[in-house]
Amino acid sequence: MADAIKHECGIALVRLLKPLSFYHKKYGSWRYGLDKLYLLMEKQHNRGQEGAGLAAVKLNPYPGSEFIFRERALGSGAISELYTNIYDALGQYPIEKLEDVDFAKQNIPYAGELFLGHLRYSTSGRNTLSYVHPFLRRNNWASRNLAIAGNFNMTNVEEMFQHLLSEGQHPRDYADTFVMLELLGHYLDREVQYQYDKHKDDYTNGHDLSNKIEQELDIPFLLKRASKLWDGGYVLSGLIGSGDAFTMRDPWGIRTAFYYIDDEVAIVASERPVIQTAFNLKKDDIKELKPGEALVLKKDGTSYLSQIIKPDIVTPCSFERIYFSRGSDYDIYRERKKLGELLIPRIIDIIDNDFDNTVFSFIPNTAEVAYLGMLEGLENHFNHERAVLISENCTSLSNEKIEEILSKRVRGEKVAVKDVKLRTFIAQGNTRDDLAAHVYDITYGSLRRGKDSLVIIDDSIVRGTTLKRSIIKILDRLDPVKIVIVSSSPQIRYPDCYGIDMSKMSEFIAFRAAMELLKDENMQHVIDEVYRKCVAQKDKRPQEMVNYVKDIFGQFSEQQVADKIAEMLTPEGTKSEVKIVYQTIEGLHEACPNHKGDWYFSGNYPTPGGNKVVNNAFINYIEGSENKTYQFKLTF
Repeated sequence: MADAIKHECGIALVRLLKPLSFYHKKYGSWRYGLDKLYLLMEKQHNRGQEGAGLAAVKLNPYPGSEFIFRERALGSGAISELYTNIYDALGQYPIEKLEDVDFAKQNIPYAGELFLGHLRYSTSGRNTLSYVHPFLRRNNWASRNLAIAGNFNMTNVEEMFQHLLSEGQHPRDYADTFVMLELLGHYLDREVQYQYDKHKDDYTNGHDLSNKIEQELDIPFLLKRASKLWDGGYVLSGLIGSGDAFTMRDPWGIRTAFYYIDDEVAIVASERPVIQTAFNLKKDDIKELKPGEALVLKKDGTSYLSQIIKPDIVTPCSFERIYFSRGSDYDIYRERKKLGELLIPRIIDIIDNDFDNTVFSFIPNTAEVAYLGMLEGLENHFNHERAVLISENCTSLSNEKIEEILSKRVRGEKVAVKDVKLRTFIAQGNTRDDLAAHVYDITYGSLRRGKDSLVIIDDSIVRGTTLKRSIIKILDRLDPVKIVIVSSSPQIRYPDCYGIDMSKMSEFIAFRAAMELLKDENMQHVIDEVYRKCVAQKDKRPQEMVNYVKDIFGQFSEQQVADKIAEMLTPEGTKSEVKIVYQTIEGLHEACPNHKGDWYFSGNYPTPGGNKVVNNAFINYIEGSENKTYQFKLTF
């Protein structure tokens, strides 16, 4: 994606299932769990570069000593800062003390068995340390302490907030993370109180009673009660101060979570290949948490899965596969190649089957896998054409002609490369635009000037800003006859509300193109009617709302919108003809059959809150008051 957008957060959970002395003896350090968490976080750094945090819990701590810890930092170097702070603090201890596992367990922070890491991309517009996960809720009862971190965004924060108010609470912040913490903390308190009332008459010793409460904590029960109101995409992990932990996935399967458990460790992460790499595992060793399911890790080292919410419509996010997840995943790599391959018929049509005078390439680097799939598909098509030609003319073709046919190849080149990050903020006006146009550079001589066409594949086109300001301008310097931008994803038409920072209608070049087409065709009445319908349902319950914004696109074919996008993104003075080709939604589903969450492209939201978000987004666009559309005003 040439236009970078903020997206999902990343989580990593590590539970050591043996005493620290085991890891000290086998791996040379009691810091094994802490070090593995670092690796899991660094391998997911692409998922969050605005901040990072970690929390740790010590099991069976000595009385009077701290048992739950947290460290957070801001910025793209947050992971390094976290670990620098933690390891610098170890410098105050003599080497012999650091090597003493019992001393470390009793005295050194983060010498624990349970770790939770988080990488953050904000979708609420708030980027201060107080909004960096994990969030921590403290109490003198170990079983009432709670640290949570997640990859989520809720569409109904107001409803959850009002629920807390109805329970007599006074939440100290309106952000969904704070509300989630207080909801879970509230039901954790009630679960602890229930166990206390149930067992208090059986124990005269408070310590024994606390142990019994910790053993009996019903994590699935409290998750079921807390999650009844949740509308959104989420993976949520939590550590309880007494030593229990959990990870829960939303019932629509929108966000992803993977886990691995053996007799030494239990691991959870947002992506599968990071676990494979960190622990040298095979693909099939790692399991995916099912929609609506929770993995519960108990203090005693046992673990189990529990179905918290029964899935209804399962629609895992397709954008995870197209763009956000690591391309090194076994399935994702093949799916992205398939996305490139499925574009072949459209590409052949737009270049008039002229392979001799067409060069194929990709931009940016994230599109390389789709490019490889496109090349394979083109080669297969080419081979078929050559086989047919030789077969049908086998008696009349000379050896030289056959060799000529067989020698032809698809012309793939590295045409565009991303240059160093230019500091455009130092420039003003036209100078700034000129600098922005040089973010990418070209390989001179990769095309025959005035003779070749150029096909460039991108993994998605959201705003199209970089295409217009930089990419098309710089490609035009090669003097191609035609520049064809191919998107391996369909047209992005609708906002997201489940954790990706795409909430404003004006951000989508496909939406703006459709609006321009309506104006070109004197169909302003369609815009007015959609606005009227959206306003009329603004105060309805989300379950009653309809996505009327679909009507904006319903007047035109997909190619009409694509042609308008090409017109809008072609910079003034461009000599080459510019065309844009998109993947179809049907092609997306064929390439990613297990990830049917396509609301970005189709407007079919899996939860009621999605229709409320797109409704508000359109109203805000028309009224000129665009904000984060999933932030709702409180009414008391």
